[in-house]
Parts: sequence; structure tokens; C-alpha cells
Amino acid sequence: MPQTRPVSPTTSDSVSASPAASSATLSASAALSPTTPASPRAPSPAASASTASAAPAPAAPAPLGRPGRVLRFVSVAACVPYLALKVAWISGSRPGIPDGSPLLDHRALMIFANGLTVLMDAAVIVLALLLTCPWGLRTPAWLLAAPMWAATGLLLPIVAGFPLTQLAGVFDGGGSAGSGGPAEPFLHEWVFGVVYVGFIVQGLALGALFVRYARARWSHAWRGRVGDLPPGPGRGARTAAVTAAVLALLPVTLHLLWACGSTTGLAPSRARDLTQDARILEALSALYPALAVTGALLLAFRWGRALPVGVPLALGWLGSGAVACWGGWLLLGSLTAIGDAMNRPTGAMLLTYAVQMIIGAIVAVLGTRFLRQRAGSIA
Repeated sequence: MPQTRPVSPTTSDSVSASPAASSATLSASAALSPTTPASPRAPSPAASASTASAAPAPAAPAPLGRPGRVLRFVSVAACVPYLALKVAWISGSRPGIPDGSPLLDHRALMIFANGLTVLMDAAVIVLALLLTCPWGLRTPAWLLAAPMWAATGLLLPIVAGFPLTQLAGVFDGGGSAGSGGPAEPFLHEWVFGVVYVGFIVQGLALGALFVRYARARWSHAWRGRVGDLPPGPGRGARTAAVTAAVLALLPVTLHLLWACGSTTGLAPSRARDLTQDARILEALSALYPALAVTGALLLAFRWGRALPVGVPLALGWLGSGAVACWGGWLLLGSLTAIGDAMNRPTGAMLLTYAVQMIIGAIVAVLGTRFLRQRAGSIA
């Protein structure tokens, strides 16, 4: 959806859409089973057979080491500028907010939105600790995977989009306006740089920590290649994957149209602000549903037999998180937006957000189901 700022989700609070915020919404499957205390008596044959059939216990991760400690520190430190700005705005200070900004028009709504995003970004700090402390391995899988999935989905479009818009601006000689004009000030330019660079650092550091953690705890679930998997998951899963692919035609088509400069289905204010930066972001927005359904179809139909199992899982994880979480965030922002009819989203925009949420949910459920079945088959 076109935007007037580098990676701003809505014109009402572009910096409040903290992907780290999204950290507060993620989901997954499979928890560690508690270990049964050792019995003083020798185990019976039945007990031995039961133990042999249990799922492989995840290996303890290697000691955190200096790289892990550095990544944890970087993840936490990258949250500080964003949190400091938000707390300042909630308390009534105005660093980075120019006179006449729409953010000053609705004080109560601004406090609510900023308070919500403070909690979301603070969740990144919790995740960084969970991924690096010994007690993190005892955390139920869903309690970790859900917020990580949400954080991934919210951060990915910023990690990919902001550098591309800046690079395009360099080649364009800075001629592409990405944050509105002087007649309608929103935030000072430096705010976007500070906030989005912080988000990118959060995403990269937290992602590296999660990969390390996931390898130690769940790597058995994605070993091998697609061709080594047992026969397909059944008609229900295949139908769901095809349904997600068909639904994806709507957001992919509209985002591509907007990326090409068409204003079909856009609100007047969005059509007016369809800048080069906005078109780049729209092109990326068309990519995320494609990633999600590609991962789902590869697993459901066992296509790409030479691919490692981790490839379709990664595509599904990244794509479903981006479409579901950003679709939900933009839909929430649209439904709570206060403004004139020029700024209100059209039916096509609202439908796009809702369909993205559905696609993301379908693919996430399929991925969760696959991992559960995979863990059971390895047991």
C-alpha cells in the first residue's frame, strides 16, 4: 500500500508500527517434554521401549560465547532510541514532531498508540533474553515461536524496504519525496533514520539469535530434502494451500498495480502520495504473499524434491509473518484512523489487508501442522 514515508504503514503513525512491536504477537508448535525423574530401579523392557519411541530431545546449545553476548547486547541497545522517543511523546515532550503535525491533533489516540508500540518493542528485549538464557530452553515452544513469528513479519518489510528506498533515493539524486511535503508536516526527517535503522539492527540481531536457538532445539524437524518426506499431507492441507494461493492473487495484483503507478482502489491521499519510495514498497508487498504460498505449495504437494526442507519452511515463515502481521496492523490502523474522507482507506484497501491476514493465518497453520507431524514421524 502506498506510503508517504520510507516504511511507514499509515500516515497517522508511521513510527508507531514497530516491527519489534510485532514481537508481541507470534505463534508456533512443539514444546520440550519435562524429564521424568530417574527411578532407583532398573527400567523395565516396556519402559525402555517407551523411551526409545520418544521424540529426540533437543540438544543443549553451545555456550553463548562472545558473539552471542554481543548480539544480545545489540538487540537490546537497538530498542533504546525508539523506546526513548515513544516515552517522551507519551509524557508530552515533542522531540522530532514539528508544529502542525497531525500527531498533535488527537492526544488520547497518540498516547494509546505509542503505549501499545512501547509494549511491542519492549517484547524484543524479552525475546533477546529468552533466546540467550538457560531458562529459555524450558519455555513452551508456542510462547517463543508466536512472538518471534510476529516480530519477523513486522521487521522483514522494514529490513528489506528501508535500505532499498534509500538506495533508490541516492541514484535518483534525492528527488523522491518519502516523507511528505512542508505543507503537511508529520515528523522530522532524522526520526525516520533513527527509528528504522534501529528496527533493522533489531531484526538482524534477533534473527541471528533465533537461528542459533532453533538449530539447537528444533533442527531435527527440518532435516533432509523435500523428496525424502513421506507422501503428501492429505487433501485438506492441499486444499488449504491452493486456497491461500488463489486468495493471494488479490493482494499481489493490487500491490503490483500500485507499484506500477496505478491509483486503482486507492484513497485520494494515498494516490497523491504514490512516490517512488511508495512504489518500491508496493513491489515488495506483492512479494510477501508469493513467498508464503510458495512455501505452502512446496510442502503440500512435495514440489521441489531436491530442495532442503528448511527452504519451504523459511519461505512460509517469512511470507506468512509479513502478510498476516502487516495486514493486521494496517487494518487496525485503518479502522481506528481519525480524519477526513480523503485519508480513509477504500474498500479495496481494507479487503487487501483482510485477505493478507487470512493468507498468513492459513500458511502459518499449515506450517505448524507440518512441524508437528514431522516431529511425530521422527520420534
